[in-house]
Amino acid sequence: MFVAGVEDVRPGWMRSRRDWAVGAGGFVLALAGAAAVVWGDLAPGVPGWYLAADLAGGILACAGLWLCRRWPVAAALAVIALSVPAAAASVAAGIATLIAALYRRPPAAVAVGVAWVAATLIRFALRPPGLAPYIVWALVGVLIGGALTGWGMLARTRRELMLSLAERAHRAEAEQRMRAEEARRAERLGLAREMHDVLAHRLSLLAVHAGALEFNAEATPGEVAEAAGVIRSSAHQALEELRAVISVLRDGSSSELAEPGQELAPLIEESRRAGMRVELRDHGVRLTGLPEATRRTAYRVVQEGLTNARKHAPGESVTVLLSGTAGGELTIEVRNPLGAAGGLGSTGAGAGLAGLEERVSLVGGRLEHGRTGDEGPRGRVNGGGFRLVARLPWPSE
Repeated sequence: MFVAGVEDVRPGWMRSRRDWAVGAGGFVLALAGAAAVVWGDLAPGVPGWYLAADLAGGILACAGLWLCRRWPVAAALAVIALSVPAAAASVAAGIATLIAALYRRPPAAVAVGVAWVAATLIRFALRPPGLAPYIVWALVGVLIGGALTGWGMLARTRRELMLSLAERAHRAEAEQRMRAEEARRAERLGLAREMHDVLAHRLSLLAVHAGALEFNAEATPGEVAEAAGVIRSSAHQALEELRAVISVLRDGSSSELAEPGQELAPLIEESRRAGMRVELRDHGVRLTGLPEATRRTAYRVVQEGLTNARKHAPGESVTVLLSGTAGGELTIEVRNPLGAAGGLGSTGAGAGLAGLEERVSLVGGRLEHGRTGDEGPRGRVNGGGFRLVARLPWPSE
């Protein structure tokens, strides 16, 4: 913030070298004016006490200028009052009027200007300058008072305008930095969300197949080779997706890390090859018939649901349901019974569902998830199941 600049147009003690230079210049000018007036009064017949009093009034008025910045109106009125009996204070009174107009609002500035004009008219009446009628000097006093007040008010307005423009530019720059930071933050969140959606799916497949090889000691060489092939393929895809992540981080690109598939069948088949029992009921809904944003989100919902089921309920059956029509909303539901405690579920922290909820809300949808009260075989409660439901808008083309 341009705090220092703002304070420059407000009353206060002098702060910078420029303030001191301007103050010293005004003091010297007022002192020179006082000396000129006193010098002009050095004529035969002028009492010495009068010259001394005039000089003292001029010096006091010049000293009062140092207080005009701190108390513009009060100090200016005091200096103007001194200018009535002491003509040597007239220049200092004019400078004080200018300072008051510079540091005070128009009503106060005009009041000080009127006071200066009144004091000048009274002084001219008490001590006629000569060389011209009183009316001429009165008109000159009014013009000078108006010029001093107008000059100060104009300078104040210009400085306030410049400071306002500077503050506005500074604020716009700060807002631009904030918007850029928000954009970077949103990009980082998008990267984290994509990394979780893509890499967690691949790595969970790797964990399932590796676990199968570890615990299935009686596996045939063919089964071992098949599992190893799946592990190699999943690891290769995970590495490719990790390269995409690093590329985005290096280039600063806002593109998606990985393009979701056009249909759910390959994703379901991949999970089945990992040993999951997945049932898909799509009710005729095809991702290719959805808008791009809806299709992308629907794919991620199913992918996250399968990943969570694989982590938290290994070996349990999973049901994926899709329903809806264009012009209404698309409902995606992933259900599975709760598996035994432990497994891969202990590694989760809920970040996937939090990111998924944000993704769904960005397209105007709603996400629901939680336990259900399903019963196991023979009516025995087995701890219920887990249900993930996303409702996405499906605009008609």
